[in-house]
Amino acid sequence: MGLFEEFEWRGLVYHATDGVKDALTNEHVTAYIGFDPTASSLHVGNLLTMMGLARLQRFGHSPIAIVGGGTGMIGDPKPTQERPLLSLEDIERNIAGIKPQLAKLLAFSVAKNPARMINNADWLARFDLLGFLRDTGKYFTVNYMLEKEAISRRLEGQDGISYTEFSYLLLQARDYLELFDRHHCTLQMGGSDQWGNITAGIELIRKLRGKRAHGLVWGLLKTSSGTKFGKTEQGTVWLDPARTSERDFYQFWLNTDDRDVIDCLKYFTWLNRDEIESLERVMRDDPSTRAPQRKLAEEVTRIVHGPESVTGVLADAALRFGGAVSAESLQQVAPAASIARERFANGVAVTELMVIAGLAKSKSEAFRLIEQGGVSINDEPVTDPRALVSIEKALGNRFKVAKGKRSVAVIEITQ
Repeated sequence: MGLFEEFEWRGLVYHATDGVKDALTNEHVTAYIGFDPTASSLHVGNLLTMMGLARLQRFGHSPIAIVGGGTGMIGDPKPTQERPLLSLEDIERNIAGIKPQLAKLLAFSVAKNPARMINNADWLARFDLLGFLRDTGKYFTVNYMLEKEAISRRLEGQDGISYTEFSYLLLQARDYLELFDRHHCTLQMGGSDQWGNITAGIELIRKLRGKRAHGLVWGLLKTSSGTKFGKTEQGTVWLDPARTSERDFYQFWLNTDDRDVIDCLKYFTWLNRDEIESLERVMRDDPSTRAPQRKLAEEVTRIVHGPESVTGVLADAALRFGGAVSAESLQQVAPAASIARERFANGVAVTELMVIAGLAKSKSEAFRLIEQGGVSINDEPVTDPRALVSIEKALGNRFKVAKGKRSVAVIEITQ
């Protein structure tokens, strides 16, 4: 199976220009995808795009990740409103946050087809206005630009679209031309909302260089319930563990709807066709096992956060939803807080441990919770709200503190 066929069976070909399949089958292709640095972290919606570049590299082609230091100063037009403008400092900080996340999926140091991360400010920030209008703007009619969906939808709204965002299409077209000239890049990929920008770049290359370039896009992700993929009640699911914890990241994938999970396995994992079809049969025969969801959560967490994180989140899940507590199992879970060993000289009040663990806002609240029942230390029920906890109760150097079955925290004893 070639790369184009791989994209097809995974459901990742929404539009493609003529000749893409032949190019990916018979040529060594350099392809790019753009990432606008609008935040200091990418999110799960970007993960599909990252996997697209990573699959391309695994099939022997050369990927380029463009971080839009130039286009980021403008912002890709949103469907309904103007994007807030970012400062140069914000853009640089965001780029610094994005690079290590791309490195989790792309190999930048392999000899044959290394990935590149390039900032389009390298050329866009150097253009003078008159030169850009002559060398790029000259080749696009306003009529052509108005046909693009992102622009036409904004014009239908009350606020319209500023000239700043209207010009974004020209900037991205110029990106494609620059990459064609500098790196012989002949394929741009992305979500289907980028199709108009991609074809604009293809046209610019054809008009100025008389050469053929290609585009390939996949459909925009939505859940079967109609909500935007990657949005939860808590907000965006980020790839940065400082913004979305590894536990919450794992839980997001574990909560995938039965109607979406097989597609997600195709989009976001390296599992092959036989493995995914096997999981589909398991779900069809006994959906209560949620085997596809568990596999999806483990695989994506491993890809984004590493194998150690999978061990940690599985241990955390075991602590929350069953499994014997032990010194070994507690060591696999990231502690929520720490407490100095010296504080155990005369024992520590169980109410204080609950506050330290973040399971109660105050000792008085902890007192009431214990009276109501459901509080435990290392799975032993606590019935006396005035009880003291000795260091001998620790498993290794940790305590498991629980409020009910789902609210669990691990406290580490430090020297």
